[in-house]
Amino acid sequence: MNKKAKRRLVVVGGIVVIAMLVIVAVAGSGGAASSLSIADVLGGSYEGKKVQVSGSVVADSLASEGATAIFKIEPEGDDAGADQLEVQYNGALPATFGTGVVAICTGTVEGKTLLATEMVTKCPSKYESAEGSLTVKGLFDQADTMLFKDTKVCGYVQGPVNDAQAAYRFTIESQGATLDVVYDGGLDEQIKDGTAVVISGHLDSDGSFIATEQPSIDSSIKA
Repeated sequence: MNKKAKRRLVVVGGIVVIAMLVIVAVAGSGGAASSLSIADVLGGSYEGKKVQVSGSVVADSLASEGATAIFKIEPEGDDAGADQLEVQYNGALPATFGTGVVAICTGTVEGKTLLATEMVTKCPSKYESAEGSLTVKGLFDQADTMLFKDTKVCGYVQGPVNDAQAAYRFTIESQGATLDVVYDGGLDEQIKDGTAVVISGHLDSDGSFIATEQPSIDSSIKA
């Protein structure tokens, strides 16, 4: 190989190396988000940076502005309430979203707010026997005495499961009667149309049922 050919090969090789370095740099700049705690985000300098933060959804913090859901998250466990981070999420809330549910949010930091573009939730499965609970018809048959009284009702989910912003989460049916269930917490992802559930709470004056605990799947007929 003559000197001219060698020089050309070196130049081409150099260009290829530079191009690869540029590609790696660009890929790295838009790579995975840094995993941070709520305290890290609130106390650090992460303006405009892509981060991932997880925390429990704070009770009564959910609001909306158009298609944007706004809520707050706080550390889990013993550190709950120590810090709260506002999250703005422009997307559809999953059925598992609700008070106390762990939300893992990814997005960019703007001031003391996380503008989330991605969110997943963690909600533990929960099963309970329907033994000792009332059917919907049985509840309505004694509605006068059961109003605001703590009880359990069982039935099958009928139709869609709504998100935590809706007026009610879902409707259940048993013995030919139907009942709207109101609940602002997270739901097990297995709860959907046709699922047998057991719900603790009370009958409200408007005829809906206010769930005070996470609705459970009826363990007596669990697959």
